[in-house]
Amino acid sequence: MDESAYALLLGWYLGDGHIAKARRGVYVLSISNDPKYPVLNQEIAATMRLVKPTASPCLRNGHAIRIEARWKHWPCLFPQHGPGRKHERKIALEEWQLEIVAKYPEQLLRGLFHSDGCRFVNWASKPASEKRYYYVRYMFSNESEDIRKILTDALDLLGIAWRQPRRNAIAVSRKDAVAVLDGFVGVKG
Repeated sequence: MDESAYALLLGWYLGDGHIAKARRGVYVLSISNDPKYPVLNQEIAATMRLVKPTASPCLRNGHAIRIEARWKHWPCLFPQHGPGRKHERKIALEEWQLEIVAKYPEQLLRGLFHSDGCRFVNWASKPASEKRYYYVRYMFSNESEDIRKILTDALDLLGIAWRQPRRNAIAVSRKDAVAVLDGFVGVKG
């Protein structure tokens, strides 16, 4: 298995993915994404093929694109799969997943930020001045405390400064930290 691709797919799965049981013991891994990001949608499909070389991911249109691939072993690769919403149940990485994430934290972060995050220009002003200061910021929002912790652990591995501006969000705002994320996450395209 291509571990780098797996770390990326794990990020996408934790953010916008789910696994459903189909017929004859086969499972469907489905990652949802916005149709306005065709390059990322193709990247997701290519990543699925790297993790499962015989996969033939299909892209289903609608209000969102669903990239799907069938395989009996998706629950083995994503043991976080289970009934209910991810934020309503425990999400913990297995030891073997932690080892892969430790080798490829950039890939995990890319999948997480592109699924449940954004990069935008924020502004601030000083109380005594009317002048606005503009700066680039990454924001990740997810209701699962466990998934937010997986993200912050990966940021910590890379020494990327972050803060939690609200209960369900993680922000990366320092110029040097944003520059590091720009190197492997970048703008959605």
